[in-house]
Amino acid sequence: MNIKILSRSANLFSTDALVQAAVKRKHTVQVIDPLNCDIVIEKKKPEIYYRGKRLDHVDAVIPRIGASITFYGTAVVRQFEMMNVFTTVQSQALVQSRDKLRSLQILSKAGLGLPKTVFTNYSKDVSGAIEHVGGAPLIIKLLEGTQGLGVVLADTQNAAESVIEAFNGLQARVIIQEYIKEAKGADIRALVIDGQVVGAMKRQGKDGEFRSNLHRGGSAEVIALSEEEENAAIKAARAMKLGVAGVDMLQSERGPLILEVNSSPGLEGIQQATGKDIAKSIIRYIERSI
Repeated sequence: MNIKILSRSANLFSTDALVQAAVKRKHTVQVIDPLNCDIVIEKKKPEIYYRGKRLDHVDAVIPRIGASITFYGTAVVRQFEMMNVFTTVQSQALVQSRDKLRSLQILSKAGLGLPKTVFTNYSKDVSGAIEHVGGAPLIIKLLEGTQGLGVVLADTQNAAESVIEAFNGLQARVIIQEYIKEAKGADIRALVIDGQVVGAMKRQGKDGEFRSNLHRGGSAEVIALSEEEENAAIKAARAMKLGVAGVDMLQSERGPLILEVNSSPGLEGIQQATGKDIAKSIIRYIERSI
């Protein structure tokens, strides 16, 4: 098969792992920077040109679209869909996954456990919003934040009010979430491909850090999911209509609570923690689907 990987750089771990997995499976593979693609829209004849050359006879694309290029990257994925090319992540699902508020609404409708969350239109009733999530300590997240950036733990009522009022003053959209104390600064990342969990790791924040992101110095180890956790991960990926998804959840006294569903999950941390070739699983997903 002819597979295109949509990525800004062939040197990124996840992109390189996918290239190697595709080559080992005897496929033709090319890394395409979506920002260097030109979209040609014509009646019943959608086309994509990459650095001046028309892309044709493409069987599948693997979108590795970063948050900073969501708009144009999604347009490229959508154009491939118009050309009847299989994509491991559909354009509409990608857009929904990047909208944290919309994602939580979808997950809530699907009946999944979530941390109690509040979103307001820069409400002046800050204390009321804080009360809705059970008071301090609580988590404040920028809607546009990624990899732990724009996430604040407010330990006290006064601190929470000050941070929220500051964000409101800057007209920065935030969501307010309850703090799950029993999680102890750890979360679970489950990798779901084609409706099956293919690997899971527990991420622990470094000392004094409530964020468990590996980019922020957190550590990871393989974990065996409970049946409830595995079902929650699969259900979350299905609700978001993602063929490939990284589902982040917290362990709580009331069961697994979904934090986020990532449409472009990094492979390095989970492959190292689990010892599994996740990239190979993605290529095999393509093989089964075409």
